Amino acid sequence: MHRMSDQPARWTEATVHPDMWADPDDDPRNKETPGPDGELATLLDFLTGYRMTLRMKCEGLDAEQLARRSVPPSTMSLLGLIRHLAEVERDWRNWITDGDPLPKLYGRRDADFDEAVAEQAMVDAAYADLEREQAATDAALAEHPDLGERVGRDNTAVRELMVHRIEEYARHCGHADLLRECVDGRVGQ
Repeated sequence: MHRMSDQPARWTEATVHPDMWADPDDDPRNKETPGPDGELATLLDFLTGYRMTLRMKCEGLDAEQLARRSVPPSTMSLLGLIRHLAEVERDWRNWITDGDPLPKLYGRRDADFDEAVAEQAMVDAAYADLEREQAATDAALAEHPDLGERVGRDNTAVRELMVHRIEEYARHCGHADLLRECVDGRVGQ
């Protein structure tokens, strides 16, 4: 006996490897070139890949789908993740500087998730915030190409900041996998 469910059926656009998000030839993260040379280039390559993965997990969804919460009591959503990562990028710049910290992008703590509502204007603003904050943090770190250099009030190594950024995106890409599957059943790498 087949039961009705409000859970979406699992699916993927991939045809070559049906357990993947996209076929290898269609996946913008796949490159035909050798990997980057050097530690900094490798770290930047991984960061770029995870940023791209997050965007891919959000592609093709409307404002309601992006703002859809995971499971109670969590306030996590794909839109919340986009806003959260914009906030986190800003926080990392605070770690780099010796000056006064930048104010929170969305005001109070957890507003990045709590206030992520299904409005297209909010979606557009979240993507713009993320792009702007990523570019600003990238520019601030580009001024410190020595991964062993220590920066900011806490004397944090640039290498630690880079690895932490990668870890944050990787962790949230895992969340995005599950959130996307809950929204429309799309699964994959």
